[in-house]
Amino acid sequence: MDLGSEDLLAIWVTLKLGFITTVILLVICTPLAWWLSRSCAKKGIGFFKDIIAAIVSLPMVLPPTVLGFYLLVMMGPKGFLGQAM
Repeated sequence: MDLGSEDLLAIWVTLKLGFITTVILLVICTPLAWWLSRSCAKKGIGFFKDIIAAIVSLPMVLPPTVLGFYLLVMMGPKGFLGQAM
């Protein structure tokens, strides 16, 4: 089985995308996880922390296809974000 140049390009793009995504998530999510685990639920911050925690846990609760469907509904021509755009 020979890999052609298109196959190698697809593998290269996949590896590059995986690396870039991993770096971005490490930079953003590590401080966010530290903040969520260390911050106290002080007056005013507790509600904000609950909202952030709910958003962070959405991919574990809902499958990505369901989240994608809801994004399409929200950003479609009849969705509230789609109409605003």
